[in-house]
Amino acid sequence: MASASKRDITIKTHDGVARASVFRNGQVKAGVILYMDAFGPRPALHDMATRLAGHGYAVLLPDLFYRNTPYGPFDAKTGFVEEKSKAALTALVGGTTQEMTARDSGAFIAALEAEGVRGPIGAVGYCMGGGRALNAAAAHPDKIAAAASFHGGRLGTDAPDSPASNASKIKARVYVGSAGVDGSFPPEQSARLAQALRQAEVDHVIENYVGMQHGWCVPDHSVYDVVGAERHWKRLIDFFGETLR
Repeated sequence: MASASKRDITIKTHDGVARASVFRNGQVKAGVILYMDAFGPRPALHDMATRLAGHGYAVLLPDLFYRNTPYGPFDAKTGFVEEKSKAALTALVGGTTQEMTARDSGAFIAALEAEGVRGPIGAVGYCMGGGRALNAAAAHPDKIAAAASFHGGRLGTDAPDSPASNASKIKARVYVGSAGVDGSFPPEQSARLAQALRQAEVDHVIENYVGMQHGWCVPDHSVYDVVGAERHWKRLIDFFGETLR
């Protein structure tokens, strides 16, 4: 696995200008958009993007909350525990809709193509980014060929912006890694998402990481689990390796 460099860029979107970072090495075989969790771009996500880029990908990490800058920084261990930061985070997540991110994703794809990326693109998201990665695949089926969600929430509700409701628009392969017990993605939602993906004839896997808690993949979360995180890395690298040829 080769090392990767980081370069900060700005991306013009329909609603303004988003900050983003591009991680890559000299041998790029495909592009990937990494959809952040609720705590925003920060060193922990930079490290994850760097690791993914080391496998030969140009990885774009955009700030999905760019409409509300400046904000934070937030501590992932206490952000939803302390009342002040919880209120700020709730407002940021609620004020950045799935539709906004799906629309922004067209500009994110264009930014990767400006980096020289050609061919199919991958998407991976964590926490709130999980649903956004799947919905980006639904909104841009001609571009996104692989979409993965880890500890994503509300993936199988009956809301119009739920990935389950948009499954018929997805042409990408889909991988969903769910925490063993996660109130934001309970068994009934998993079943609804699986049914929607099957009916839409989407190539997919939904895998339950028993014993893991919501946030287990991200190093600065209080529930980070190194064994579970390494399992997630193996699944993700294999998934992209098989799909983004």
